[in-house]
Amino acid sequence: MPANLINATEAIAATELWLEKAVIGLNLCPFAKAVQVKQQIRFTVSEAKTPDELLQDLVKELELLAEANPEKIETSILIHPYVLRDFLDYNDFLDVADAALQELDLEGILQIASFHPDYQFAGTDPDDIENFTNRSPYPCLHLIREESIDKAIAAFPDADMIYEKNIQTMRDLGLDGWRKLFPSARKK
Repeated sequence: MPANLINATEAIAATELWLEKAVIGLNLCPFAKAVQVKQQIRFTVSEAKTPDELLQDLVKELELLAEANPEKIETSILIHPYVLRDFLDYNDFLDVADAALQELDLEGILQIASFHPDYQFAGTDPDDIENFTNRSPYPCLHLIREESIDKAIAAFPDADMIYEKNIQTMRDLGLDGWRKLFPSARKK
């Protein structure tokens, strides 16, 4: 879908569906279901058309999450369908996002996880199935409380094995299985 035809409702609905079917449904993040059930995930769509505008929206969202009551907003997903659609540009922006965390003195309090429709881990080919662990319908930045991660890891045995388990889950699923989960997803 062309970027100019995306609306906030569609972007949020697609992201929620991806969260439900992939992240929670495939158990890619064993911590996600609890915050989803409690409705503690904030979904925000940035109207930014440039990286500088996105940075402004990111700063606002980081400040909002840092100040919010975790019982109300545990985590935030900033969806940005109009900017950084190219994965390499998006990947470069992650350094800018981390610098914003430092500048706001939120390093160690919040962290940013990255998801993109064309996500590609270093050393992989674009169609390697392990890339799909971080493939979302639209580019987005997931803002997470470090304290929440620490609590979840303490409660989850073998948390350090999640990444390897996710790769195996994706290999078992395969590209055909992924396409069955998301039949309307664009094909390369």
